[in-house]
Amino acid sequence: MENIIAVGLLVAVLGFCVALPAMAQDKVANGAPNAEKLGWRVGCQAYSFNRFTFFEAVDKSVSMGLKVIEAYPGQTLSADHSDIKVGHDMSDEGVALMKQKLDEAGIKLVNYGVVELTGDEAQCRKVFDWAKKMGIETIVSEPPYDAFDVIEPLCEEYAINVAIHNHPKPSKYWDYEKVLEVTNGRSKRIGSCADTGHWMRSDINPLEAVKALEGRIISFHMKDLNKFGRDGEHDVPWGTGEADVKAILAELKRQGFQGVFSAEYEHNWENSVPDIAECVKNFDQMAKDLQGQ
Repeated sequence: MENIIAVGLLVAVLGFCVALPAMAQDKVANGAPNAEKLGWRVGCQAYSFNRFTFFEAVDKSVSMGLKVIEAYPGQTLSADHSDIKVGHDMSDEGVALMKQKLDEAGIKLVNYGVVELTGDEAQCRKVFDWAKKMGIETIVSEPPYDAFDVIEPLCEEYAINVAIHNHPKPSKYWDYEKVLEVTNGRSKRIGSCADTGHWMRSDINPLEAVKALEGRIISFHMKDLNKFGRDGEHDVPWGTGEADVKAILAELKRQGFQGVFSAEYEHNWENSVPDIAECVKNFDQMAKDLQGQ
């Protein structure tokens, strides 16, 4: 009997040792520690994984060593809770399940969007209430121009930012000049969610936009595209396309920007983790290079 027990223990130990390399191989990137030294947090916009559940988006983020995530409204929470959709209409049960998953994964939910905000205070307050409950720092939206008199005091009351997202033209915020116009004289809690790829789709140079928006950028939907315009363009790993990501990051370092870069990768939908992992690695190397400058 003792021999059987000893053999069993040996098999268990050997099995554990064999499992360790397998678990290590599951890690496809190690986060962005050099970027963190500059005050830059890198995470995924869960929309990158819109073919999957939110729980799967969290797991994919963990595999890249990321610590933050941005949620979007309407994503299925998990395979076991396919009736629950992420967002400010969630039940208390959904909120508890979502928080538990984030806590277990060691991932912080920092941003939420793109979500509708209007001039209706009750509608906006519902979004802000949920954001406060979830510990969200920034709500990403494309509000009507006349909604900011309602939104601005809510930003101050809840201590939550609203970042204006720029979908490509003819979206009302495709031109960064419009973002500057509606934020002029407003609280610093209202600014830009700078989507570099959508600027490229609108034939705007992202570096030009970043320079113009100095002091008003709150967060990023970070993208790099293979080309400008809307004909055959698609996401590529950061630093390998036409966005000149290195120059953008150098400018942000000069500005003293600190905030969240959400990778919103809209290509290779079913298997985007390798590409996003390359984004993370490239980003962290560029951040490391900038620290020596």
